[in-house]
Amino acid sequence: MKTVIAANGTLSETDGLLSRIQQADMVIAADGGAVHLHHMGIVPHIIIGDLDSISKEILSFFKQKQVKILKHPVRKDQTDMELCMEYAIDHGCTELLIMGATSTRLDHTLANIFLLRRLADQGIPATILDACNDIHIVVSSLTLTGRPGDLISVIPVSDRVKGLTLEGLEYPLTDQSLCMGSTMGISNVFRKDKAGISLTSGAVLVIKPKEEN
Repeated sequence: MKTVIAANGTLSETDGLLSRIQQADMVIAADGGAVHLHHMGIVPHIIIGDLDSISKEILSFFKQKQVKILKHPVRKDQTDMELCMEYAIDHGCTELLIMGATSTRLDHTLANIFLLRRLADQGIPATILDACNDIHIVVSSLTLTGRPGDLISVIPVSDRVKGLTLEGLEYPLTDQSLCMGSTMGISNVFRKDKAGISLTSGAVLVIKPKEEN
């Protein structure tokens, strides 16, 4: 089941996400993400969160559309995003696209990125998309498409990464070990239209910056 989560972070309607949202089997709004969807003319299947970032007018609109509302208390141990991800996993998500997950709030941005690890460990492909980057966490393998000259960075996010192999890039690696904090994988470059990333243990953060206008 292809699932989209819309969060309350920075989101531009020109990000090319509208068609992908419309193709999703399930659309989840993480609290104020419902505001983004409202502006885009999208009705989610469910809104999850403490509802502190949604106006009464927009909430009333979605209630009239019979959107399911799952309200949580403001004082809770999980972010709205984590609650949405758990809901997606529990309801058969097999591929996840997350939008609006990055912002000037670095704490929320990092927390949302590291939540991808849970999905990676369960073998569920997940991507955070924003106006500037495609973001993944990889624990086994990933193939990305691009164009020669496109940038890609591979950053260790576990104490040690073993067996890291990079293919189709200007600076390939074979069975490399890296420690967290290494910058070896920053600013690599596509040589072909596909890049392969694989590793035998650990986890890497893979960021593909979008072409600057």
